[in-house]
Amino acid sequence: MAVSKAIMNGDWEKLDDLLSPDFTYDGDGMHLNRDEYFGFMQDLYLAMHDMNMEFPQVVAEGEFVSIRFVNPMKNMGSFMGSPATKKTIISEGIFIRQIRNGKVIKENQTTDLIGIMTQMGFGALMGYSIAIGLLKIKSKPSVRKTVEEMRKLNFSMKKNVITFF
Repeated sequence: MAVSKAIMNGDWEKLDDLLSPDFTYDGDGMHLNRDEYFGFMQDLYLAMHDMNMEFPQVVAEGEFVSIRFVNPMKNMGSFMGSPATKKTIISEGIFIRQIRNGKVIKENQTTDLIGIMTQMGFGALMGYSIAIGLLKIKSKPSVRKTVEEMRKLNFSMKKNVITFF
């Protein structure tokens, strides 16, 4: 849960400490390396405000931790091809993290994307989902931003709605 809390708080240095150098992510049709995961989560952080993730179920066995999450958040920036809606949405799903020597080495995730699309509006998100899932088009991975770049983007976010992807 420390990984999720670091992301919600925009604590990229903490996230850096928690993830193994060879960390990989597989979820919702994406296969990301460590830097791509950072970039994707930074884009999420900038687009979705007031994240307050809850963890109703947590199961651990050996190296694996499975967590069901419920994450209310307000969509204030473009994300995954969809413009900002300024709506509060609730994202739900499950992730399984593999931990070795105190570092997360792998995350598998599934999210209720239909639920998110319904809340945000089907438009661009549906197109994105079709392109990624059915047509097997590989989207351009997110780019990891430095802590300083995130500070600047977060500051400008308070003045304007910004766009990613």
